[in-house]
Amino acid sequence: MRDFFRRFHLAGLTLVMAAGALVSCNSEKKQSTEMGAEGSPAKHAPKPPDESRRFPKANLLATKVIDRDLMGKSFMPGGTFAEYKKGKSEYQMFVARTASATDAAIALADWRKALTGPKLVPSFGGYFGQDGETPVFVFSKGPWVAGVKGLPEKDSDLQARTLASLLPAQ
Repeated sequence: MRDFFRRFHLAGLTLVMAAGALVSCNSEKKQSTEMGAEGSPAKHAPKPPDESRRFPKANLLATKVIDRDLMGKSFMPGGTFAEYKKGKSEYQMFVARTASATDAAIALADWRKALTGPKLVPSFGGYFGQDGETPVFVFSKGPWVAGVKGLPEKDSDLQARTLASLLPAQ
């Protein structure tokens, strides 16, 4: 009888240990899918659509859809990036659609913090400043965050107005 209880106890202990191992493996897997590489929440946003049609066509060289962290900014969702060349000037434009106008406004505030010497352009509601060594003009329109990188303020403003006219308010 004692042998029976010993076997029963060992079988139960083995079962409990196996269940514990399964639970811990499952929770590690769940944690790794919920957390990003650096322990931050992973981004599960769907791939953004190609918004190439939103860009002015004059001087456009190429467009590319970026899955996340548009323009290398962790606060930016994915979006579409466009490269331009006019004469010797090379510059970029970008657009990202957020979930709401509020989210776009938050991203714009994050841009203000990320820029060196951000200057509010009151007539446009955007900011002009330096991102590293490169000038950037960034603005929001409804749920959109968009901008021009690589041009002086006056030229950026003109290009940004053209870009804004191609973005729907919703």
